[in-house]
Amino acid sequence: MKTQRPEQELTWSWGYRPRSALDRVKAMAPPPPLTPSTPLLHGEFGSYPARGPRFALTLTPQALHIQRLRPKPEARPRGGLVQLTEVSGCCTLRSRSPLDSAAYFCVYTYPRGRRGGRRRAARTFRADGAATYEENRAEAQRWATALTCLLRGLPLPGDGEITPDLLPRPPRLLLLVNPFGGRGLAWQWCKNHVLPMISEAGLSFNLIQTERQNHARELVQGLNLSEWDGIVTVSGDGLLYEVLNGLLQRPDWEEAVKTPVGILPCGSGNALAGAVNQHGGFEPALGIDLLLNCSLLLCRGGSHPLDLLSVTLASGSRCFSFLSVAWGFVSDVDIQSERFRALGSARFTLGTVLGLAALHTYRGRFSYLPASVEPASPAPALGLPRATSELALVPAPAPAVAHSPLHRSVSDLPLPLPPPALASPGSPEPLPVLSLNGGGPELAGDWGGAGDAPLSPDPLLPSPPGTPKAAQLSPISEGASEMAASSGLPPPTPGAPVAISAGGPPDHLLPSLGTPLPPGWVTMEGDFVLILAILPSHLGADLVAAPHARLDDGLVHLCWVRSGISRAALLRLFLAMERGNHFSLGCPHLGYAAARAFRLEPLTPRGVLTVDGEQVEYGPLQAQVHPGLGTLISGPPGCPGREA
Repeated sequence: MKTQRPEQELTWSWGYRPRSALDRVKAMAPPPPLTPSTPLLHGEFGSYPARGPRFALTLTPQALHIQRLRPKPEARPRGGLVQLTEVSGCCTLRSRSPLDSAAYFCVYTYPRGRRGGRRRAARTFRADGAATYEENRAEAQRWATALTCLLRGLPLPGDGEITPDLLPRPPRLLLLVNPFGGRGLAWQWCKNHVLPMISEAGLSFNLIQTERQNHARELVQGLNLSEWDGIVTVSGDGLLYEVLNGLLQRPDWEEAVKTPVGILPCGSGNALAGAVNQHGGFEPALGIDLLLNCSLLLCRGGSHPLDLLSVTLASGSRCFSFLSVAWGFVSDVDIQSERFRALGSARFTLGTVLGLAALHTYRGRFSYLPASVEPASPAPALGLPRATSELALVPAPAPAVAHSPLHRSVSDLPLPLPPPALASPGSPEPLPVLSLNGGGPELAGDWGGAGDAPLSPDPLLPSPPGTPKAAQLSPISEGASEMAASSGLPPPTPGAPVAISAGGPPDHLLPSLGTPLPPGWVTMEGDFVLILAILPSHLGADLVAAPHARLDDGLVHLCWVRSGISRAALLRLFLAMERGNHFSLGCPHLGYAAARAFRLEPLTPRGVLTVDGEQVEYGPLQAQVHPGLGTLISGPPGCPGREA
């Protein structure tokens, strides 16, 4: 059957490169009108095990529709609509029985349960409409290719055949994991949730566990970036801060900073992940649900410009921020709650209570360059507002407190699999270690129906000639150092900036620190409870400080609270911030401005300043937004409430 080309934005595809001038012309041509319900493929499939029901499958640009045909058609199918936003990937399989001429097509989904949490589900369908295995295999591959193209934002041909040749090589990702992130569960979450999902998606990866502060910064400074399609941190916001500043410290920083970076939340704050989750159209989430949402978006691929803030400190050194600069209550809570890191995100709740009990005010001078076009003022909202605008090494066990090698590396698994009890009762041998599209690991239990021959992987597309193997990748520069025995990474030295960057673009909007500001700046002086300069919408996974902010609006959003506010009123502000409607409370002590640059001059001799949650030297600082300087792996943009 003929397929219609889905309406896709090539800008968010994983690794799509038009292969010829004609392909580029076709890619630039506007696609024909296509509604989300337009059928692209339709067919009848059996199930696995073979004695199960038969289904009619219909693939549209946004969903896979599944309707049971036999033994009894369903008037209202349960679980018959699989939204592509819940799909991590798919693969083709074949039976190990030489008498089975059918081919198999498996889809991996993470639907939301009744209580809201996501659970993994694998649906395997049997292509058996033809007499020969080759014909059935071609049909299974056609469906797997079409679904993969939709997931990755790749164009489908208007009239041509849908074959695996449409798929580019698998994207290569470098995963950096801080095993001590959050409550120390980052490696466990990565192994149990992240690695299986990205393997299901057919992504190639290399994983390194960081072992000390600034380890990630040192690693990215020695990378051959041309060998990677993205760098993804599996931790909190602090690890991404190191990566971005490491990229901007390279001699080739202008090209290096274009490397797509991503974040999978396994830390305490997870602010950027909250903004990515919102950008993807998902409902607010925390913990593993937030991790699964962001992992689904990572599997879909695609990047988005990311504004960065260059921050010049009192010593003249400069660092780059993707999140926030804070002084007063917010920075006090952030740093003082470090001793409660074992509590995970609850450390901020406890820190807030202690901060309210010992509420301080700070005198300072705050100046900013207003944005030429102010965004709409935050309006009351009932819910969360929409932000407009190949090595094969066995993974090391959870790190012990003793010394460890500099790089603990894993590449395309294999992961520890369930015990051999998963062998099919009718099979004379244990089930094989299955892989996705010939690439990564999978649970053998997905394809081990009682009495049926187990299934083996049937790769969609072999590696094209010239594809570099992981063993041929350039080595990562190493330094001779060891991690001290402790339960976590060593804390930052008080007053010492972390990951100071000497590269990056010049700050053309800022005069030298300590010299008078040019005309057009707004200055205020007084006593403040807090001053916060934030780029994305979220200050934490569940704190929407700037609900109208976008990842690339070219603005820094300034919020401040003046002295005189009561503890109860300040608490109400932070409770309302969970829903992003704190500006609608009408608090007279709360101020807001959108700016392109600012200067902060503390007049109180003692205090705490943080950049992206990292403590920096105390004293005057100034900062400027550099619009779209970074590139963030964010997945395709979503629509608010699409999970409903």
